[in-house]
Amino acid sequence: MEDLVKIDTEFIKLDSFLKAVDAVSSGGEAKIIISEGMVSVNGEAELRRGRKLRPGDKVQLEKKTFLVE
Repeated sequence: MEDLVKIDTEFIKLDSFLKAVDAVSSGGEAKIIISEGMVSVNGEAELRRGRKLRPGDKVQLEKKTFLVE
């Protein structure tokens, strides 16, 4: 099951996205889980918290999957 997340801009950075969907409570927490390889984008581990997400990208954290639209 994927949660659809609509963005109103061309892109959103991964750390900001995780805060927006309440997956983390702070930018510091986002930095930690991204650096530990706990987040994947489009099926590949993503270690860059500034990764630009665009509509169509899939973000997975543990058992939750989010689809950027």
